[in-house]
Amino acid sequence: MDKGPKPVDGPAGEQEFALTISPENVCFIIMKARQFDAKDAVSEPDPGSNPSDDMDVEILEDHADDPVVEELTSLIDSLSEDEQIDLVALAWLGRDDYSAGDWPAVREDAAGAHNKHTARYLLGMPVLGDFLEEGLSMLGFSCEEFEIDRL
Repeated sequence: MDKGPKPVDGPAGEQEFALTISPENVCFIIMKARQFDAKDAVSEPDPGSNPSDDMDVEILEDHADDPVVEELTSLIDSLSEDEQIDLVALAWLGRDDYSAGDWPAVREDAAGAHNKHTARYLLGMPVLGDFLEEGLSMLGFSCEEFEIDRL
């Protein structure tokens, strides 16, 4: 297993950290996580009407077979162990459990807590997208260009 992100010299002598997971992958997960966070409680558990008749409201409801959840779970499960560790560490960093200078320690803590339930753990975090974006930002990365290219 790789030791994870390494500090590199950034602009004006600031330290930045190279991630095992690409910032683009994190940005994609952020966009998908925000789609998931926008879901509402299920009001009609078994919608039988024509979706266009009820204004497609079930798209915004959190159903068990939600394609966004399936896509996120599949993507996170397909990441290497080091990439999953980085993702958890970024979420912890972004929820203000640590500071950017603590990156080696937060990554070590995430490695110690790693198990086969990473996707379920992360999807259980409210505002996961915000935590990941803040964590990336604290390490000197941004999703701005990624979002511009996708929107």
